[in-house]
Amino acid sequence: MEFYASCPEGFETALAEELRALGTPRVRRLKGRVAFEGTAADAERVCLWSRLASRVFALLGRFACRDANDLYNETYALPWERMLRRGSTIAVSARGVNDNLRNTHYSALQVKDAVCDRLADETGARADVDTDDPDARILLSLRGERASLHLDLSGEPLFRRLPREATRPGAADVLRPDYAALALSQAGWGAACHAGKGRPVLIDVRCGGGGVLLEAASVALNRAPGIARKKWGFTCWNEHDSSAWEQLVAEAHERADAAASAPSGARIVATDTDGRALSLARRVLKAAGLDHNVIFAQPSADKIAPKLGLHPGRGGAGIGAGAIVVDMLTTALSDVNPVLTLVDDLRETPGLEGLPVVALTRDKLIDRALGGRPAFEARIMPHNEEARLATFLAHDGASGTVRDEALGDAPASSAGRARATVDVGDGQQVPVLVPESDQFAARLRKVARTRRKWAKRAGVTCYRVYDADLPDYSAAIDLYEGSAATPGRWLVIAEYAAPKSVDAALAQARFLDILAIAPRVLGVESDHVAARSRTRSRGGSQYANAGSRRGGGRSEKQPDVLIQEGGLTFSVNFNDYLDTGIFLDHRVTRGMVRDLAAGCGQFLNLFAYTGTATCYAAAGGAKGTTTVDMSNTYLDWARRNMEQNGFTGRAHRFVRADVLAWIAQQRRTNYRWDLIFCDPPTFSNSSKMGERTWDVQRDHVELLDNLVHLLTPGGQAVFSCNLRTFKPDWEALERLGIDLEDISEQTIPEDFARNKRIHRCYIVRRR
Repeated sequence: MEFYASCPEGFETALAEELRALGTPRVRRLKGRVAFEGTAADAERVCLWSRLASRVFALLGRFACRDANDLYNETYALPWERMLRRGSTIAVSARGVNDNLRNTHYSALQVKDAVCDRLADETGARADVDTDDPDARILLSLRGERASLHLDLSGEPLFRRLPREATRPGAADVLRPDYAALALSQAGWGAACHAGKGRPVLIDVRCGGGGVLLEAASVALNRAPGIARKKWGFTCWNEHDSSAWEQLVAEAHERADAAASAPSGARIVATDTDGRALSLARRVLKAAGLDHNVIFAQPSADKIAPKLGLHPGRGGAGIGAGAIVVDMLTTALSDVNPVLTLVDDLRETPGLEGLPVVALTRDKLIDRALGGRPAFEARIMPHNEEARLATFLAHDGASGTVRDEALGDAPASSAGRARATVDVGDGQQVPVLVPESDQFAARLRKVARTRRKWAKRAGVTCYRVYDADLPDYSAAIDLYEGSAATPGRWLVIAEYAAPKSVDAALAQARFLDILAIAPRVLGVESDHVAARSRTRSRGGSQYANAGSRRGGGRSEKQPDVLIQEGGLTFSVNFNDYLDTGIFLDHRVTRGMVRDLAAGCGQFLNLFAYTGTATCYAAAGGAKGTTTVDMSNTYLDWARRNMEQNGFTGRAHRFVRADVLAWIAQQRRTNYRWDLIFCDPPTFSNSSKMGERTWDVQRDHVELLDNLVHLLTPGGQAVFSCNLRTFKPDWEALERLGIDLEDISEQTIPEDFARNKRIHRCYIVRRR
């Protein structure tokens, strides 16, 4: 009989080797699958033991198929009554098209009808269809004018074997078991555990939710990955022999019992720079009953080595084969450098220097950190995103061959070059990816001293320290000092998008060096650093989170930090949103709003964000305030800011509305305001705005016309935007009787003086 095991892209070679090791006959590697021949028991053994296969299929029939009639007739001709157990429910899926069968859903229906009609004619009973949990999953594969039908022997995908704790809502990302198994196969973990030589060691540097740990412990204990599964697709197949299957299961239990009675001595170490991830890994392993098989350690080579019996002067006695595994797929940029440093430190530790490094990564930063190209590299597609599995040889100068079919065979160098370091001024060296980063470190030390003195004189606790002072290190660094209620120092480091002429990998390496150097120079804890990648948008800029921590799950909201500015207290958040809750470049503008609000009756804040300008206006003496924004999240934030500064009561209104529609509506009422602050976005196409979009350059005349009609006689508005190329339409504004005074230069704080175009600001009056 003919079978095939499907797998993700990049798994084919490793899966073929795995099937051969299981004794599977006539294995052939194909794209996205590995074909084999044999008995039903051979296929069921693959189902039970394969860690790399996604599903296992049995071929039921092949035939020529030009159109729907051929498909129905040839499917009907197959002896379904002899292939499927009587009473089995079915579900049919299809893939592939030809000139006459262009809809896979229609093709699947043709197969379903043919199967049901055949069973009705031969047995007197049609098969019931169950698309959610069928007994028999039938797959139609159509290639040109050839069709084949297969039975899925697995049922559910074989990689669905994580414990419930790892899949509960709100859990962090846990590496899928088949991807973990691929990394372990490249590390030679299975062979090391069962060779009977020495005590193999596996160190999972970025253990996250415990995906690699679960698989590694299962391999060490010789547990069949499918041993706990209750339902299989092959039980509806008439070729299935229950007694033969029971014998396979019994053999699997015997192997596990033998491994338990004569343990391999394998030592599995789990660590992570994110403490929450380490805690989650503990819970996941405990839920799987494997927590006693893993050593948990703090992310330091000095802490890990003693747990493996390695001490200064003793070398590597007792260390057998093994590997260092690092999953970089979901690592936040702010965590990359600490992770790479830990990997480098481990490889320099006596007794561990012989271990190769196996990395799951989307880029080549680890190549730069380890100083060499990988000995093996496979392209993989986790979550349908391009990535690679790279294996780096040990420090002993061994060489290997790259087995990436797309690259061809090529010699690979060992990763033995010492990593560059820079002096950050505290007497210690910081490892970096780019040797020239010492220039950035020197520049940052200098500007940090200057900014610190200025901030102390000005009474400013949150300010910009660095703003692309060196073109090659193009980033903005903002320092936030917490209030007495939430003491501490935080950094927000935002990368500016490099021009296309700059190598993307080099720009990323430089940014990672910034993330490593800045906390040390500025005296900030590494877990108080928030990284942003920054890309140019239409004339302004747009931020995106550069990564997220995995320990508590993506839904875990981080607590706010309280800061002080101008005698007021504001909540800021560094991890859950693209911006922190306060725009530091508007510090002078907010002070101006407070001054203008002295003796003011009513104040209006449009596109209010977190209401910081409203707080300043209330502090300046405004008797009543109205805060308008389209986001409930930001309005709630604005309420908190007002409340913690003592501004409560009915005099302070908060309105959730499409600002543009709201001000047009208010223009038709009698409500008027003495002072208006308006800081709109550069561009918006929010679904809450209906079919219209907003462009500040295109629409500012209409906006300002509405604003001046909401002012009381003698009232004024402060209008600001961050479009660097913004140019008011002076003629149109003149025709409408709108007086616009450019005060941009007056509103740029000293810490933003390098970037005079950070925003544009105007006083708006009606003639």
